[in-house]
Amino acid sequence: MAADSPSLTIGLAAEVTRARLIARPGLEDDLRRLAVSFQTSTQRSPGSVEVELDDLLTNLEILNGWPHKADGEVTWDAQLQALVVDSLQDAQTVSDQLRTPDVPTAVSPESVPALLGPEWVGDLTWFQRRDVAKLLSLRHGANFSVPGAGKTRVGLAVFQALRRQEGIERLLIVGPKSSYDAWQHENVQCLNPPMSMEIADGIPASTTHAIIVNYERLPNMVSYFGRWLAERPSMIILDEAHRMKLGADGAYGAACLALGPRSRRRLILTGTPAPNGVRDLENLFGFVWPGTGRQSVLRAVDGGDLADASRALRPLFTRTTKGELDLPPVETTLRTIPLPPLHAEIYEALVGQFSARAAGFEGDFQALGRILIYMLMAATSPALLAVGTTRYEPLAYQVPPLPVPERSSLYQLMQDLPAYEMSAKYQEVLAMVSENATQGRKTLVWSTFIRSLSTMQRVLSQFGPAVVHGGTPDRDEQIRRFRTDPNCMVLLSNPATLGEGISLHHECHDAVYVDRDFAAGRFLQSLDRIHRLGLSRDTRTRITVLASQGTIDEVVAARLADKLTFMGGILDDPAVKQLADLDEEPTIGGGLDRGDLQALMGHLRASSS
Repeated sequence: MAADSPSLTIGLAAEVTRARLIARPGLEDDLRRLAVSFQTSTQRSPGSVEVELDDLLTNLEILNGWPHKADGEVTWDAQLQALVVDSLQDAQTVSDQLRTPDVPTAVSPESVPALLGPEWVGDLTWFQRRDVAKLLSLRHGANFSVPGAGKTRVGLAVFQALRRQEGIERLLIVGPKSSYDAWQHENVQCLNPPMSMEIADGIPASTTHAIIVNYERLPNMVSYFGRWLAERPSMIILDEAHRMKLGADGAYGAACLALGPRSRRRLILTGTPAPNGVRDLENLFGFVWPGTGRQSVLRAVDGGDLADASRALRPLFTRTTKGELDLPPVETTLRTIPLPPLHAEIYEALVGQFSARAAGFEGDFQALGRILIYMLMAATSPALLAVGTTRYEPLAYQVPPLPVPERSSLYQLMQDLPAYEMSAKYQEVLAMVSENATQGRKTLVWSTFIRSLSTMQRVLSQFGPAVVHGGTPDRDEQIRRFRTDPNCMVLLSNPATLGEGISLHHECHDAVYVDRDFAAGRFLQSLDRIHRLGLSRDTRTRITVLASQGTIDEVVAARLADKLTFMGGILDDPAVKQLADLDEEPTIGGGLDRGDLQALMGHLRASSS
């Protein structure tokens, strides 16, 4: 490298969540001295160092310590330089917003229709205009509105305004498959003519304005989409953005963080931004505002007062609450159900087995995740753990129950339990569905486990149940039957499959949770399937959670209450906090985090002592 070459070159590393600093030959010692000031610096070669983007962007002043600025120009990769300028502008905007949160936004809600232009033909409610105005006032933004508030339409409106005002040409939408229809529908409903929108499948046409891709496919397409975003002024929207809540520790999060710097504008949409607490919020804000977002969250929650944290963060996001949607109230109740004698005996024996198995393996999330799943199943019916002829074989209950033989092994009793006792939860579901059916009310029944769903399909056969889970081949037909067939009075599903992207509020106003896991986000999302915009004021919506007394169900209820209290406090949403008063990447532990792990271990120790 010639002596007149740059003394320091700064660009994006191959892993785009990191920056690479390369020193001119002969300046390696100075680079090492500079690098030690960054907490995340890694020496890749004698003359090159990599630093996490967040670390670089929040500590740019360290670069002023480079002693050779006069000996040769410090050069920046164009994309990284744009990100730095953008980050500095964002830092100022964020600082101004946090310092004076009550100052009106730069864009007023009244000006939004003019900014959208004559091509925009979709209606916008007052709260949607407010949300669009706030998001346009920030360079990047977050919309944490509840499901049913029209986040898709708001996101599309923001892009349309930026097309006209700033020359943004391309839009990458990352979302679950269930979001595809909504984006395509809103595109046709709101824009005349609609823009060219494709679902990622091969190479898009050069005239394509927008591409939709799901989170599962994104990690394998980062390089392609990185080029596509960089070729023209672009925007990226993460729909149901809580799916990348693991940040760089998850495949979805790492892919999103890699693509973020390639786009000129970033927007996230989710009604559940912090399903497991502050770390989720850090990762989401870190995507929106590299370098400043994570720090803003940490400063806001540092004092531990959620009301103060909410006031501090509120300028950085918009949220339409259920109260603003003017929905009728929802009735939420918890029914604690005593275990029948044999069920209780088997559950206690199983807990003892699991306690012994868990001892010494407290840090093994995968193993403890399996134990959690077994315990959740056992709290409903230990027979779910017994091996059948197929993985999802329904339990063959005999009614009336047979007397329990006095001398039988516990294992055999577990195998034969359906012959002796019917699950108290299934009895409760049967009674509730039957009562609702006599009143002409359909019921949505949630359970985490497919074998439990297939068992209830048999128990509830007289009510023509529809069933939807990950292995359902005719999902759309099952949902259509539930909506339109008067003989189909119950829909059985799990939140992992049907928790997002479906509206049932016109057909169903009763939901029952046979079991819940630790995933607060999934719980909130599933609640909104039957309680969303469009309900008449006299509609009575009822949510009932079943919990087996003295089991893991009570631990789950307490942990979900903690998570919902945190999320409701951060979002300043009374409806979310109300749900906490009831006493959410594909992972094996059902949403298990470290706090859940501690609660689970406490339950195991208490039950085995």
